[in-house]
Amino acid sequence: MSARRSEPADMPVESCPACHAPNQHRRRRGHRLEMTGAPSLKIALVGSPNVGKSSVFHALTGRRVIISNYPGTTVDIFRGQAVFNSRPVEVIDTPGMYSLHSITEEERVARAILLQEKPDVVLHVIDAKNLERMLPMTFQLIEAGLPVIVVLNMMDEASAHGIGIDTGKLAAELGVPVIGTAASLGHGITELKQAILDYRAISLALPIVYDELIENAVADLKPLVSGSPPAERISSRSIALLLLRQDGQIRQSATEGEGSDGSRIDAIVDRARLSMNQAPAYVLAVAQQRAASKLAASVMSQQVPGRLRFGERLSRAMMHPFTGGLILAAVLYAMYFIVGVFGAGTLVGLLEEKVFGQLINPFFQNTLQNLIPIQLISDLFVGDYGIITLGITYAIGIILPIVSTFFIVFSMIEDSGYLPRLAMLIDRVFKFIGLNGRAVIPIVLGLGCDTMATIVTRTQETKRERVITTLLLALAIPCSAQLGVIFGILSVSTGMLLTWLGVVGAVFILVGWLASRIIPGQRACFYMEVPPLRLPRLSNVLQKTYARLEWYLKEVIPFFIVASVVLWAGDAAGLLDILISGLKPVVEFVGIPAEAAVAFVIGFFRRDFGAAGLYDLTAQGLLFGNALLVSAVVMTLFVPCIAQFMVMIKERGWKTAVAIAGFIFPFAFLVGLGLDRALKFLGVSL
Repeated sequence: MSARRSEPADMPVESCPACHAPNQHRRRRGHRLEMTGAPSLKIALVGSPNVGKSSVFHALTGRRVIISNYPGTTVDIFRGQAVFNSRPVEVIDTPGMYSLHSITEEERVARAILLQEKPDVVLHVIDAKNLERMLPMTFQLIEAGLPVIVVLNMMDEASAHGIGIDTGKLAAELGVPVIGTAASLGHGITELKQAILDYRAISLALPIVYDELIENAVADLKPLVSGSPPAERISSRSIALLLLRQDGQIRQSATEGEGSDGSRIDAIVDRARLSMNQAPAYVLAVAQQRAASKLAASVMSQQVPGRLRFGERLSRAMMHPFTGGLILAAVLYAMYFIVGVFGAGTLVGLLEEKVFGQLINPFFQNTLQNLIPIQLISDLFVGDYGIITLGITYAIGIILPIVSTFFIVFSMIEDSGYLPRLAMLIDRVFKFIGLNGRAVIPIVLGLGCDTMATIVTRTQETKRERVITTLLLALAIPCSAQLGVIFGILSVSTGMLLTWLGVVGAVFILVGWLASRIIPGQRACFYMEVPPLRLPRLSNVLQKTYARLEWYLKEVIPFFIVASVVLWAGDAAGLLDILISGLKPVVEFVGIPAEAAVAFVIGFFRRDFGAAGLYDLTAQGLLFGNALLVSAVVMTLFVPCIAQFMVMIKERGWKTAVAIAGFIFPFAFLVGLGLDRALKFLGVSL
């Protein structure tokens, strides 16, 4: 088996006459690509979540990416360009996958890359500490006949745990190259690059021989699928094994070939299934796990620790219902202090009140009003809805310091390995609302950006879970900017903040519970890799924060400017007054001052934009007490912003998206009305 391709090289730069000449030098995304005439290599990284694929990708390409140890973060496909010994290389980072038998949408995408993009080398990245658990997928890749190199990543952490691995013996047993790396430290990367260039399979030995019933069924299926489309990339044996696992996608693809006989395939699979005491998928999984255990035992050595390490004790405490709850409360309090008090209080006070309020806005108001005699035009820049006095002031003066502090805290939590433990802790609660711990991934990410989190719902196994999570994200999960503003305006009263938290939490659970009983579908099982706890690396935290702030500045600020222009135009045409006048009775009916109607109208564009409007009213002394609490609750539950709504249409379809938005709008005000009346009935005045 060879990794070399006989087909023409894929040129990794734009087509132009200069690219076709040898020894030409061009720059693209910071890399110097030397065109030597040698064919380019295409490399795909595959593996379970939390094994450091992104770190390997970054080490191979040098491209800046978000390095995450959190399952599901790598939703998009990252591609990078590099040059190894003057040879151009394209590297593809695929979403996390546990098996070739794909379950989630992300796993299907990862498998599709292996089947359709035909990489020259497949790097199976493995967490060296969990070799035994990850070897079954290695077996599957080898069975498929793919050009595999096993990358034993995190060797530094394995060594710290007293784990030793004989990589030479492992390579000999598997019949493929095995390279040990600590990608985040750059260790082993030079050897890995050389192994990619020198790739040759050591042998073609089958890693596992299954029991007689399985092998007989495989022998019967192989002639029927040998000419099918999947057989152009993976072995007939692998296709047969996937068919025995009742992989619907492979079954459909395998029967598309000319002369294929789907009924004969189904008959063989049914016969095998009926002749076994257990499902073939279970029998295959058990056989692979036994082989993995046997192989791992022969190549691994581990020193028995004298006593439980502090990190392991802390890890267990984080997942325990009692101590885990206390730790979660401490984490939330720290987030509130850093984001709500410091970010939304101190930094916003400095930027919005001092810098914009006393310097920038007065300067531009005086200058532009003198330069532009037509008030309508000058209002476009410095009026009530002006680009500078509203859009830029909100984006830079109010939202930027809040999201900056949130991104720093979130990056530290993410890099520490706490999020998977939070998923394990909350799994019990989420089961009550028809979800499982896997939903923690998009829910927690929603505290950063609900639009991004809605995309991440693809990591969930069933359509039912994806719809429920999308609904809860749109309804009761405030994004970082909105959360920071709400923390800031409610920080005047601990009781107010706790009441807001209780109401939103109760809505989250109640709506989730009702949705789980109304929306049909099966519950999915839950499993998750739990990486070791580690101190966040400053470089990773800064890199992630920088990447997210870059996204914010590029995407959100133009949106705020456009929203200001739309509001200015609506105000000039009188449409804004009509909308505000129409919403005022509703707002007043639920106990909120009429002036807040403006904030809810602009909240149609972005909820954080609307929350910033509430912040303005609070700063002016127009919003306080019970009305402030009710406003914060209604704004939190308010309709999703335009960006999130568009993603909902893309991910769930327009019917589901419209139904969710149509439910949320009246429901948010209904909850606000109930809260206002309950406070009055109880005689509570905050």
